[in-house]
Amino acid sequence: MIDGLSTHPYWWEAAAPSTLPDTVLEQTCDVAIIGAGYAGLSAALVLARAGRSVQVFDKQRPGEGASTRNGGLASGNIHMSFGQMIETMGLEMALRIYDEGKTARQGLADFLETENINCDYQPVGRFVGAMKASHYDAQGREADLLNKHLNVGAEMVPKSEQHREIGSDLYHGGMARPDLAGLHPAKFHAGILELVINAGAVVHGETQVSGHRPHGSGIEIDTSRGRVKAGHLVVATNGYTDDVDPWLRRRLIPVSSRIIATEPLDPKVMDRLIPTRRMLGETRQLFHYFRPSPDGTRILIGGREGAWGGGEKKIAEGLRCDLVEIFPDLANVSLSHTWNGFVAFNRDFLPRMFEHNGVHYATGFCGSGVVWAWWIGSKLGFKLIGDEKADTVFSAPPPKAVPFYSGNPWFLPAALLWYEMKDRLGGLSKR
Repeated sequence: MIDGLSTHPYWWEAAAPSTLPDTVLEQTCDVAIIGAGYAGLSAALVLARAGRSVQVFDKQRPGEGASTRNGGLASGNIHMSFGQMIETMGLEMALRIYDEGKTARQGLADFLETENINCDYQPVGRFVGAMKASHYDAQGREADLLNKHLNVGAEMVPKSEQHREIGSDLYHGGMARPDLAGLHPAKFHAGILELVINAGAVVHGETQVSGHRPHGSGIEIDTSRGRVKAGHLVVATNGYTDDVDPWLRRRLIPVSSRIIATEPLDPKVMDRLIPTRRMLGETRQLFHYFRPSPDGTRILIGGREGAWGGGEKKIAEGLRCDLVEIFPDLANVSLSHTWNGFVAFNRDFLPRMFEHNGVHYATGFCGSGVVWAWWIGSKLGFKLIGDEKADTVFSAPPPKAVPFYSGNPWFLPAALLWYEMKDRLGGLSKR
């Protein structure tokens, strides 16, 4: 069932990252950007359209990292629940953060329509299944708070009715939210990349940045193709940050997430298992995120890779077993694709933009980069041109460094084991 499995992302069948033609390296520019994913390109688009000279550098093909590997859920999720945020930060700050999530989600939808980016955007909502009855009760309290303060239209679906949302008996009901969406992540990236190039920014793919330093009133950058002097430097590498920036690496924990895609399924099976074609999730600590493919023919499911251990095919088989736990009807299903990518977490689990020693950062999207990378990257672009649109609650001091950590997350196996134990004891995910 996993023989002949493609290890390229399913998304690349329709929109694989491309090798860009070699472009002349400009020795000077207004802004240099490291990272050609959603965040870096979104900043570049704002800057280029404002008349700034921009060069974007990526050590891989543009978008080859998480921007074309993620699950395509346009959620603008925050790792901490609204209720928990009220308890720890107060209602005013919780409202600012969650309300900006609403604004960012709508902003993305408007951006896609205005820019005519065809990326299979589907505002279908999301259903999150409760692993235990106590989780369902906690979801109900969260739904009440979200509806009271933010009017998101969250609805609790009891176990007796959950088959209208999902053809599984694993869950104890769950929460349905109509305000979340899905899209094709690789098509989304390709659309932004085209806009950036058309706006006049220069994108250098497969060009490693090996160092940077202050230079006069700007920054000097060493690349595999030569040296560049820029007025400003933006770092938007998130889960793919390397040792070029050891300061940032001490503040970001990259976590590998793996996804599998099934072979095409009978339409009647899809109608039974995912009748609403919503995005899907669950409340366990080592949670799964899953969804129908944009054309409605397959199921894609992902989770934190370290939870299974072993080689790539063994991990894919472990994830397939998790899929069968949710949908026993798929016991004999074959897989077509498996792949992984890196998300990045900081200590407070909040995305943010900040400045350190003259370098500007957009990072820490904590597994919800489809919305946040685009949003915060754009905000950073507006900041550099002095536009009031730069205002965001996520403009904050840099995240604190992780103690005894320099970029190699040696503690992840123990952390994943802890989360697995919490799942067995009935722990509730904050997501």
